[in-house]
Amino acid sequence: MTTFDASKINLPFMKYRMAAIVISAVLVLSSLCLLAVKGLNYSVDFTGGVSMQIEFENPVNVAEIRNTLSEMGQGQATIQAYDEKNVLVRYQDSSDDLRRQIVSSLEKEHGELTVKQVDDVGPVVGGELRKQAFIAVTVSIIAILLYMAVRFQPRFGVVAVLSLVHDSIIMLGAYSLTGREISTSFIAAVLTVIGYSLNDSIVVLDRIRENWPQMRSKGILELVNNSINQTLSRTINTSLTTLLPVLAMFFFGGEVISNLAFAFLIGIAVGTYSSIYVASSLLAEWFLRKPVKK
Repeated sequence: MTTFDASKINLPFMKYRMAAIVISAVLVLSSLCLLAVKGLNYSVDFTGGVSMQIEFENPVNVAEIRNTLSEMGQGQATIQAYDEKNVLVRYQDSSDDLRRQIVSSLEKEHGELTVKQVDDVGPVVGGELRKQAFIAVTVSIIAILLYMAVRFQPRFGVVAVLSLVHDSIIMLGAYSLTGREISTSFIAAVLTVIGYSLNDSIVVLDRIRENWPQMRSKGILELVNNSINQTLSRTINTSLTTLLPVLAMFFFGGEVISNLAFAFLIGIAVGTYSSIYVASSLLAEWFLRKPVKK
């Protein structure tokens, strides 16, 4: 596969830093408004619902059952197979009418079946787990700040964390806007994207640190701009090679995989943008307004 070589390109990224900051601010504020007004569409993992144990007369597979449920608008239901004839279906709506429709559709598509047990179930992700996740994320952010402060400068750590917050909020806003379900797999996707975005930002910030001796002769804007251009090939090649399998997952992976791939698509796009513009622009603007001797 041919990689992109930007070694001879010198784009004036910092010329448009204020426009980038304004665009990012608008996207973040719009996402926060969406979250406040429309909220998120939580899956059964978060809300609880109905668990239905079904035994079929003939062997079935999970993909066939999911296709049937997708036609009814229940494609995000959790389906577990115990053996070739027994499955457990968990879905959000607890109404008797929906239960009867599901049973009728499954019976029509897959033959005779027996509903062995129906239970109301609580959410998999309970309050205690959410609390632990919040603590873990908080500790991670503090660790990132400390690491960046020790290896680079405190300001580098602050802009890196702000870049991560920027990416996460926009991802949540995209899910709120599209109404896609938030499941436990989405949490894994967000954490993956945070790591991806942080790695990209650190590459750019590390090159800024390496070029820091040129600060007096070139100034912060040219220094940052040169650093971004020097790492541009790596950023674009990484994004493209990551994007290709994610696109395949999005278009051909089925409803559940597609929902997960959507998070990666938004994360890769926003993470690539933020690694080039958000952290670097904030850092440059900060040093312009409050220079420090180094």
